[in-house]
Amino acid sequence: MLKVGRTRVDITPPLGIELEGYPHYPRNNTGAHDPLYAACMYLDNGKNAVAMITLDLLFFSKIYAAEVRRKAEEKCGIKGVNIMFSCSHTHSGPAASGFIDVEDLEKGRKQPMDYINSVIAKLVDLICDAKANAVEGYFAYGTAICGAESGVGGNRRMPGGPHDPLVSVMAVKDKNDVVRGALVNYTLHPTFIHEWSTVCTADYPCYLKMQIEEVYKDALTGFSQGCSGNQSSRYYRQGESYDEAERVGRALGKAANTVIEKANWLDDIEIKTASTEIEIDLRSFGTEEELIKQVEHDTAVYKELYAKYGQSTNRDEYYLWQNANLKCLGSENQLGYVKLQNKGVKIEMLEDENPAEIQVFNLGGVCVVGFPGEAFVEYGLYIKAMAGFGMVVVNELTNGDLPGYMYTPESIVTGGYETDTSMLAPGFGRKVVKTVLELTERVK
Repeated sequence: MLKVGRTRVDITPPLGIELEGYPHYPRNNTGAHDPLYAACMYLDNGKNAVAMITLDLLFFSKIYAAEVRRKAEEKCGIKGVNIMFSCSHTHSGPAASGFIDVEDLEKGRKQPMDYINSVIAKLVDLICDAKANAVEGYFAYGTAICGAESGVGGNRRMPGGPHDPLVSVMAVKDKNDVVRGALVNYTLHPTFIHEWSTVCTADYPCYLKMQIEEVYKDALTGFSQGCSGNQSSRYYRQGESYDEAERVGRALGKAANTVIEKANWLDDIEIKTASTEIEIDLRSFGTEEELIKQVEHDTAVYKELYAKYGQSTNRDEYYLWQNANLKCLGSENQLGYVKLQNKGVKIEMLEDENPAEIQVFNLGGVCVVGFPGEAFVEYGLYIKAMAGFGMVVVNELTNGDLPGYMYTPESIVTGGYETDTSMLAPGFGRKVVKTVLELTERVK
């Protein structure tokens, strides 16, 4: 019979640690609205075993994932290649990685290694405890819909554009039919709590977990992020507040609960895994002189729009100047990258993450995909459509990060913050998708 394990540990940072997610707004942690967690789901069919870890962090570097894998394999025997780390991508928590924003790179800002080392130690124990405390039980998976029809999320570059409304759920229960835990995946930036906040929060996933655990009292819930590079609540939210984060999180939690309620529970599953690495392809930004002119132009446009609409309470007018502001930040970052590269400055988010790891699990017929970085939703939708499985869970920000968004070739024509701040080549996303689909064939 299948053995299942579920563990969770608090990774809330100490006071003073800088919160990440809004690059031009330094915020030192002054407390916690809700705890940040790392959670592990462990599955063992007697022949093979996997551990899937979710982290309430913005990023988790490949080099730290490798360290946890090595130590966990030494301590409790689980294969490092069968361990997957995925981030929730909360913008009100720390990052365990190098930096991508130019201001931090220019200042030579250092990572909070005391905190990161504490997280690494906790993750090793988390994985080993999940294995040690695994019990005979059942595994189930399924999807529900929660999107525009529920006033939840969507495309942040193009209102009404491509989006993914699927709430993907994997769950485990013991032989006594007690639900022990769930892993929920959804595609939406956790940015209901903005730069005005100086306290930690998991954002809407906090309330998603709360909704599930109020129904299933013994469950431990983890959350992984889908391909949300161009997905957020920007055009759809009713405000930037905890009330709105709760509305959305609980709507998603209720959708997840319907999956668990109707689940087909399996007492044995096939477990197959595959992974590989690919080189990160970079783009050329042009010359420093060209970029200086672009920054001057974008700055002038932003200032003009802000002078007109900066104090307006009209949402459409707010989007005009805010989108111009993001465009300006993007071109400033491009200029910064070129200056840094000309100076020979190390960009950790590039050098520490290269080559990028692609990982795929087949867990009894559900395909779980993991790759680093923030990807546009089009890539996730294509993988789900073409992988050849009835259910596909696509986890971005998995086992590392990338130096910028994995955008579509089409989107670079119109530009914008996501494409302008990315160091990735336009064709890199297709390279990742091709590799993912090759791996899905190997685990069928």
